[in-house]
Amino acid sequence: MSKAQEAARELEELGYGCIWVPEAVGREPFASCALLLAGTQRIGVATGIASMYARSAVTMQAGWRTLTEAFGERFTLGIGASHEHMATKLHKTSYDKPYTAMVEYLDQMDKGLYAAVAPTTAPRRVLAALGPRMLALSAERGLGAHPYFVPPEHTKMARDTMGDGPALAPEQAVLLETDPTKAREIARNFMATYIRLPNYANNLRRLGYTDDDLGDKQRPPSDRMVDAIVAWGTMDQVVARVKQHFDAGASHVSLQVLDADPAALPMRQWREFAAATKHL
Repeated sequence: MSKAQEAARELEELGYGCIWVPEAVGREPFASCALLLAGTQRIGVATGIASMYARSAVTMQAGWRTLTEAFGERFTLGIGASHEHMATKLHKTSYDKPYTAMVEYLDQMDKGLYAAVAPTTAPRRVLAALGPRMLALSAERGLGAHPYFVPPEHTKMARDTMGDGPALAPEQAVLLETDPTKAREIARNFMATYIRLPNYANNLRRLGYTDDDLGDKQRPPSDRMVDAIVAWGTMDQVVARVKQHFDAGASHVSLQVLDADPAALPMRQWREFAAATKHL
């Protein structure tokens, strides 16, 4: 974790606004956010996302308020319904009607008991939202939305759905590789898990991508699909994609830097992106 804190301090110095911390089977996100926030001075840290199936609503709101008490507006809770296999196989719970379950969960959070010292700033919350109903809910019950694995046309749809006020912070995978064969191979390796998850696949179908684009166990996703999800090429080409999200209505874009070695910490690329995106 000391290396993560060191990287966070450099990202802060480079001028980045927020670090998004995932939850799956790695580090616990609230503990990770606390350590990153404690090791930095100004940069924001957000869960992207904390699964509502991994903890009760009361526990979620207690962690949310605890970190807000300690770090104020530097902490943002990103909360989502995750995916069916994560809920049923990992957390041993049901995955029926995730939209309805999210509404009930938010109600329980907002009514939950919290006997500790209250934060002096309003806790910040965004939802992991893809479809129109969850996007609308994110505007009604929080600051806005954090969509993942989406092209710029989804950002346009999300902004139209949510209206002008709410925050919209899509994730964009980026890769500084100009060789098409190498770039798409790295991109497909990154996409392999996500493209098979129904939430993401159905969202892409809503945007007009076909089953041929998505591929299957025998066929990889099409070049069209790869190029829509992963922005690869020269720095200018990649930054142009990020700008497309802003032009479509994003208020913040989360850059997920890809590398030929998926375990590598891409500090060199983050430094280059910091310099190249300052004007956006």
